[in-house]
Amino acid sequence: MSIEQLAGQQKAKRILQHALKSGKVSHAYLFTGPPGSGRMAMALAFAKALFCGSGSGDACGTCIECRKFEHGNQPDLHVVEPDGNSIKIDQIRELQRELAYRNSGMERKVYIMKRSESMTLQAANSLLKFLEEPSSSVVAVLLADNGQAVLPTIRSRTQWVPFLPLAPADMLQTLSLEGVPVLLGRAAVHLASGLDACRALVQQNGFAEMRNVVIQLGKDSLVRFTAAILTAQQQVFKSELGDQPQLLLSLLVLWYKDMIHIQAGRQDEVVFIDQIDWLRKHAFARPAEGWIRCMEHTLEAGKRMRANVSPQLAFEQLLVRIQEG
Repeated sequence: MSIEQLAGQQKAKRILQHALKSGKVSHAYLFTGPPGSGRMAMALAFAKALFCGSGSGDACGTCIECRKFEHGNQPDLHVVEPDGNSIKIDQIRELQRELAYRNSGMERKVYIMKRSESMTLQAANSLLKFLEEPSSSVVAVLLADNGQAVLPTIRSRTQWVPFLPLAPADMLQTLSLEGVPVLLGRAAVHLASGLDACRALVQQNGFAEMRNVVIQLGKDSLVRFTAAILTAQQQVFKSELGDQPQLLLSLLVLWYKDMIHIQAGRQDEVVFIDQIDWLRKHAFARPAEGWIRCMEHTLEAGKRMRANVSPQLAFEQLLVRIQEG
Protein backbone atom coordinates (compact mmCIF):
# COMPACT_ATOMS: atom_id res chain seq x y z
CA MET A 1 0.00 0.00 0.00
CA SER A 2 1.22 3.51 -0.81
CA ILE A 3 1.27 6.54 1.50
CA GLU A 4 -1.62 8.13 -0.39
CA GLN A 5 -3.79 5.03 -0.05
CA LEU A 6 -3.62 5.03 3.76
CA ALA A 7 -6.58 6.52 5.61
CA GLY A 8 -6.25 9.79 7.51
CA GLN A 9 -3.07 11.36 8.95
CA GLN A 10 -2.92 14.15 6.38
CA LYS A 11 -0.19 16.08 8.21
CA ALA A 12 2.09 13.05 8.39
CA LYS A 13 1.45 12.36 4.72
CA ARG A 14 2.37 15.93 3.74
CA ILE A 15 5.64 15.79 5.67
CA LEU A 16 6.73 12.48 4.16
CA GLN A 17 5.55 13.13 0.61
CA HIS A 18 7.28 16.53 0.57
CA ALA A 19 10.53 14.88 1.67
CA LEU A 20 10.22 12.26 -1.06
CA LYS A 21 9.31 14.71 -3.84
CA SER A 22 11.97 17.25 -2.89
CA GLY A 23 14.67 14.64 -2.36
CA LYS A 24 15.29 16.06 1.12
CA VAL A 25 14.76 12.87 3.10
CA SER A 26 15.93 13.12 6.71
CA HIS A 27 18.24 10.47 8.14
CA ALA A 28 15.81 9.86 11.03
CA TYR A 29 12.09 10.30 11.75
CA LEU A 30 10.10 9.94 14.96
CA PHE A 31 6.50 8.82 14.37
CA THR A 32 4.66 9.62 17.58
CA GLY A 33 1.00 9.14 18.40
CA PRO A 34 -1.52 6.88 20.14
CA PRO A 35 -1.77 3.13 19.52
CA GLY A 36 -3.94 2.30 16.53
CA SER A 37 -3.22 5.56 14.72
CA GLY A 38 -1.53 3.76 11.84
CA ARG A 39 2.14 4.56 12.56
CA MET A 40 3.47 1.14 11.51
CA ALA A 41 1.42 1.09 8.31
CA MET A 42 2.72 4.56 7.45
CA ALA A 43 6.29 3.54 8.27
CA LEU A 44 6.04 0.59 5.89
CA ALA A 45 4.46 2.73 3.16
CA PHE A 46 7.23 5.32 3.60
CA ALA A 47 9.91 2.63 3.44
CA LYS A 48 8.31 1.21 0.29
CA ALA A 49 8.36 4.68 -1.30
CA LEU A 50 12.02 5.12 -0.32
CA PHE A 51 12.95 1.91 -2.15
CA CYS A 52 10.65 2.63 -5.13
CA GLY A 53 12.46 3.42 -8.37
CA SER A 54 9.76 5.60 -9.91
CA GLY A 55 10.84 8.87 -8.27
CA SER A 56 7.19 9.91 -8.06
CA GLY A 57 7.17 10.80 -4.37
CA ASP A 58 5.27 7.66 -3.42
CA ALA A 59 5.41 3.94 -4.09
CA CYS A 60 4.29 3.12 -7.64
CA GLY A 61 3.50 -0.51 -6.81
CA THR A 62 4.71 -1.78 -10.17
CA CYS A 63 8.51 -1.41 -10.27
CA ILE A 64 10.87 -4.22 -9.31
CA GLU A 65 11.64 -2.66 -5.92
CA CYS A 66 7.95 -2.28 -5.06
CA ARG A 67 7.26 -5.87 -6.04
CA LYS A 68 10.19 -7.09 -3.93
CA PHE A 69 8.85 -5.09 -0.99
CA GLU A 70 5.30 -6.44 -1.37
CA HIS A 71 6.60 -10.02 -1.42
CA GLY A 72 8.66 -9.49 1.75
CA ASN A 73 11.86 -9.81 -0.22
CA GLN A 74 13.54 -6.51 0.66
CA PRO A 75 16.78 -7.37 2.53
CA ASP A 76 17.58 -3.71 3.19
CA LEU A 77 14.51 -3.21 5.40
CA HIS A 78 15.07 -4.01 9.08
CA VAL A 79 12.39 -3.99 11.78
CA VAL A 80 13.45 -3.85 15.43
CA GLU A 81 10.99 -4.89 18.15
CA PRO A 82 11.43 -4.97 21.94
CA ASP A 83 13.04 -8.08 23.34
CA GLY A 84 10.62 -8.62 26.20
CA ASN A 85 9.77 -5.23 27.68
CA SER A 86 12.62 -3.22 26.18
CA ILE A 87 14.95 -2.77 23.25
CA LYS A 88 18.41 -3.75 24.46
CA ILE A 89 21.92 -2.65 23.52
CA ASP A 90 22.73 -5.98 21.84
CA GLN A 91 19.83 -5.38 19.43
CA ILE A 92 21.22 -1.96 18.51
CA ARG A 93 24.69 -3.40 17.99
CA GLU A 94 23.28 -6.16 15.77
CA LEU A 95 21.34 -3.55 13.78
CA GLN A 96 24.49 -1.51 13.26
CA ARG A 97 26.34 -4.58 12.02
CA GLU A 98 23.53 -5.40 9.61
CA LEU A 99 23.47 -1.86 8.24
CA ALA A 100 27.24 -1.72 7.86
CA TYR A 101 27.40 -5.09 6.08
CA ARG A 102 28.26 -4.62 2.40
CA ASN A 103 27.20 -0.96 2.61
CA SER A 104 28.82 0.82 -0.29
CA GLY A 105 27.11 4.05 0.71
CA MET A 106 24.98 3.90 -2.44
CA GLU A 107 22.16 1.46 -1.71
CA ARG A 108 19.46 2.74 0.62
CA LYS A 109 18.77 0.93 3.86
CA VAL A 110 15.81 1.54 6.16
CA TYR A 111 15.16 0.43 9.71
CA ILE A 112 11.90 0.75 11.63
CA MET A 113 12.01 0.60 15.40
CA LYS A 114 8.79 -0.23 17.24
CA ARG A 115 8.23 1.19 20.75
CA SER A 116 11.44 3.18 20.55
CA GLU A 117 10.66 4.73 23.94
CA SER A 118 11.32 1.29 25.47
CA MET A 119 15.05 1.41 24.69
CA THR A 120 17.28 0.90 27.70
CA LEU A 121 19.60 3.82 28.46
CA GLN A 122 22.55 1.84 27.10
CA ALA A 123 20.66 1.02 23.90
CA ALA A 124 19.56 4.63 23.47
CA ASN A 125 23.12 5.90 23.92
CA SER A 126 24.38 3.35 21.40
CA LEU A 127 21.74 4.43 18.88
CA LEU A 128 22.59 8.08 19.57
CA LYS A 129 26.17 7.58 18.42
CA PHE A 130 24.80 6.04 15.25
CA LEU A 131 22.46 9.00 14.66
CA GLU A 132 25.25 11.51 15.30
CA GLU A 133 27.17 10.12 12.33
CA PRO A 134 24.37 9.53 9.83
CA SER A 135 24.96 7.73 6.59
CA SER A 136 23.17 9.29 3.63
CA SER A 137 22.01 5.82 2.60
CA VAL A 138 20.38 4.89 5.94
CA VAL A 139 16.94 6.14 7.03
CA ALA A 140 15.65 5.48 10.55
CA VAL A 141 11.95 5.48 11.45
CA LEU A 142 11.37 5.37 15.20
CA LEU A 143 7.85 4.67 16.45
CA ALA A 144 6.64 5.78 19.87
CA ASP A 145 3.31 6.14 21.64
CA ASN A 146 4.78 9.12 23.46
CA GLY A 147 7.61 10.88 21.69
CA GLN A 148 8.45 12.84 24.86
CA ALA A 149 9.49 9.55 26.49
CA VAL A 150 12.30 9.15 23.95
CA LEU A 151 15.74 10.34 25.06
CA PRO A 152 15.88 14.12 24.36
CA THR A 153 19.21 13.83 22.56
CA ILE A 154 17.64 11.29 20.18
CA ARG A 155 14.53 13.44 19.70
CA SER A 156 16.71 16.38 18.69
CA ARG A 157 18.26 14.31 15.88
CA THR A 158 14.98 13.16 14.35
CA GLN A 159 12.22 14.82 12.40
CA TRP A 160 9.03 14.72 14.44
CA VAL A 161 6.01 13.31 12.57
CA PRO A 162 2.83 13.58 14.69
CA PHE A 163 -0.03 11.10 14.44
CA LEU A 164 -3.54 11.84 15.70
CA PRO A 165 -6.22 9.34 16.75
CA LEU A 166 -7.94 8.14 13.59
CA ALA A 167 -11.48 9.33 12.99
CA PRO A 168 -14.12 6.56 12.86
CA ALA A 169 -14.60 7.10 9.11
CA ASP A 170 -10.86 6.65 8.48
CA MET A 171 -10.72 3.51 10.60
CA LEU A 172 -13.78 2.11 8.83
CA GLN A 173 -12.13 2.75 5.46
CA THR A 174 -9.03 0.83 6.53
CA LEU A 175 -11.01 -2.05 8.02
CA SER A 176 -13.13 -2.33 4.89
CA LEU A 177 -9.99 -2.55 2.73
CA GLU A 178 -8.84 -5.36 5.01
CA GLY A 179 -12.05 -7.28 4.35
CA VAL A 180 -13.88 -6.56 7.60
CA PRO A 181 -17.68 -6.68 7.06
CA VAL A 182 -19.00 -3.12 6.98
CA LEU A 183 -21.78 -3.76 9.53
CA LEU A 184 -19.28 -5.02 12.12
CA GLY A 185 -16.76 -2.34 11.24
CA ARG A 186 -19.29 0.49 11.72
CA ALA A 187 -19.98 -0.75 15.24
CA ALA A 188 -16.34 -1.44 16.13
CA VAL A 189 -15.01 2.01 15.20
CA HIS A 190 -17.47 3.60 17.64
CA LEU A 191 -16.63 1.19 20.44
CA ALA A 192 -12.86 0.78 20.30
CA SER A 193 -10.00 3.27 20.31
CA GLY A 194 -7.56 2.71 17.45
CA LEU A 195 -7.30 0.23 14.60
CA ASP A 196 -5.71 -2.56 16.60
CA ALA A 197 -8.52 -2.51 19.15
CA CYS A 198 -11.11 -2.44 16.36
CA ARG A 199 -9.50 -5.44 14.67
CA ALA A 200 -9.47 -7.36 17.95
CA LEU A 201 -13.14 -6.55 18.52
CA VAL A 202 -14.43 -7.68 15.13
CA GLN A 203 -12.38 -10.88 15.37
CA GLN A 204 -13.82 -11.64 18.79
CA ASN A 205 -16.06 -14.69 18.99
CA GLY A 206 -19.65 -13.66 19.42
CA PHE A 207 -19.33 -9.99 18.37
CA ALA A 208 -21.55 -10.42 15.31
CA GLU A 209 -24.06 -12.41 17.38
CA MET A 210 -24.05 -9.77 20.11
CA ARG A 211 -24.78 -7.08 17.54
CA ASN A 212 -27.82 -9.04 16.35
CA VAL A 213 -29.04 -9.55 19.93
CA VAL A 214 -28.70 -5.81 20.61
CA ILE A 215 -30.87 -5.06 17.56
CA GLN A 216 -33.55 -7.39 18.92
CA LEU A 217 -33.26 -5.91 22.42
CA GLY A 218 -33.29 -2.38 21.06
CA LYS A 219 -36.56 -3.02 19.24
CA ASP A 220 -38.26 -5.06 21.96
CA SER A 221 -37.20 -2.71 24.80
CA LEU A 222 -39.47 -0.01 23.36
CA VAL A 223 -42.69 -1.91 22.70
CA ARG A 224 -42.39 -5.54 23.84
CA PHE A 225 -41.10 -5.54 27.42
CA THR A 226 -41.77 -9.23 28.11
CA ALA A 227 -40.04 -10.24 24.87
CA ALA A 228 -37.03 -8.08 25.80
CA ILE A 229 -36.77 -9.74 29.22
CA LEU A 230 -36.89 -13.21 27.63
CA THR A 231 -34.26 -12.24 25.04
CA ALA A 232 -31.96 -10.98 27.80
CA GLN A 233 -32.45 -14.13 29.86
CA GLN A 234 -32.11 -16.68 27.09
CA GLN A 235 -29.76 -15.11 24.54
CA VAL A 236 -27.51 -13.12 26.87
CA PHE A 237 -27.33 -14.39 30.43
CA LYS A 238 -27.67 -18.07 29.53
CA SER A 239 -24.97 -17.80 26.86
CA GLU A 240 -21.36 -16.65 26.52
CA LEU A 241 -22.61 -13.18 25.60
CA GLY A 242 -23.37 -12.68 29.28
CA ASP A 243 -19.64 -12.64 29.96
CA GLN A 244 -19.39 -9.21 28.35
CA PRO A 245 -22.35 -7.18 29.61
CA GLN A 246 -20.47 -3.88 29.29
CA LEU A 247 -19.89 -4.41 25.58
CA LEU A 248 -23.57 -5.21 25.11
CA LEU A 249 -24.52 -1.99 26.91
CA SER A 250 -22.10 0.02 24.77
CA LEU A 251 -23.76 -1.34 21.63
CA LEU A 252 -27.19 -0.52 23.06
CA VAL A 253 -26.08 3.09 23.61
CA LEU A 254 -25.20 3.26 19.90
CA TRP A 255 -28.68 1.95 19.06
CA TYR A 256 -30.38 4.78 20.93
CA LYS A 257 -27.90 7.30 19.56
CA ASP A 258 -28.92 6.20 16.06
CA MET A 259 -32.45 7.38 16.85
CA ILE A 260 -31.08 10.87 17.43
CA HIS A 261 -29.03 10.72 14.23
CA ILE A 262 -32.22 9.88 12.30
CA GLN A 263 -34.14 12.75 13.91
CA ALA A 264 -31.32 15.16 13.06
CA GLY A 265 -31.04 13.95 9.47
CA ARG A 266 -27.56 12.51 10.01
CA GLN A 267 -28.23 9.17 8.34
CA ASP A 268 -24.61 8.82 7.23
CA GLU A 269 -23.64 8.55 10.91
CA VAL A 270 -26.05 5.72 11.71
CA VAL A 271 -24.21 2.65 13.07
CA PHE A 272 -26.96 0.05 12.58
CA ILE A 273 -27.27 0.96 8.91
CA ASP A 274 -28.94 -2.33 8.01
CA GLN A 275 -31.85 -1.34 10.29
CA ILE A 276 -32.33 2.10 8.74
CA ASP A 277 -35.95 1.49 7.65
CA TRP A 278 -37.01 0.36 11.14
CA LEU A 279 -35.15 3.26 12.74
CA ARG A 280 -36.87 5.78 10.46
CA LYS A 281 -40.29 4.41 11.43
CA HIS A 282 -39.63 4.59 15.17
CA ALA A 283 -37.12 7.41 15.70
CA PHE A 284 -39.85 10.00 16.23
CA ALA A 285 -41.78 7.88 18.73
CA ARG A 286 -39.94 9.81 21.43
CA PRO A 287 -38.35 13.27 21.47
CA ALA A 288 -34.56 13.51 21.37
CA GLU A 289 -34.59 14.01 25.15
CA GLY A 290 -36.28 10.63 25.50
CA TRP A 291 -33.52 8.87 23.59
CA ILE A 292 -30.92 10.72 25.65
CA ARG A 293 -32.62 9.37 28.79
CA CYS A 294 -32.43 5.86 27.32
CA MET A 295 -28.68 6.35 26.82
CA GLU A 296 -28.32 7.69 30.37
CA HIS A 297 -30.23 4.71 31.80
CA THR A 298 -27.95 2.35 29.84
CA LEU A 299 -24.79 4.04 31.09
CA GLU A 300 -26.17 3.96 34.65
CA ALA A 301 -26.72 0.19 34.31
CA GLY A 302 -23.04 -0.14 33.44
CA LYS A 303 -22.09 1.77 36.59
CA ARG A 304 -24.31 -0.49 38.69
CA MET A 305 -22.64 -3.58 37.21
CA ARG A 306 -19.20 -2.16 38.02
CA ALA A 307 -20.47 -1.62 41.56
CA ASN A 308 -21.05 -5.41 41.76
CA VAL A 309 -24.79 -5.40 41.12
CA SER A 310 -25.78 -8.64 39.35
CA PRO A 311 -25.52 -7.97 35.58
CA GLN A 312 -28.83 -9.72 34.93
CA LEU A 313 -30.62 -7.74 37.64
CA ALA A 314 -29.09 -4.45 36.45
CA PHE A 315 -30.12 -5.22 32.88
CA GLU A 316 -33.69 -6.14 33.78
CA GLN A 317 -34.00 -2.91 35.78
CA LEU A 318 -32.64 -1.05 32.73
CA LEU A 319 -35.36 -2.52 30.51
CA VAL A 320 -38.02 -1.39 32.98
CA ARG A 321 -36.66 2.18 32.99
CA ILE A 322 -36.44 2.31 29.19
CA GLN A 323 -40.04 1.18 28.76
CA GLU A 324 -41.18 3.75 31.32
CA GLY A 325 -39.30 6.42 29.37
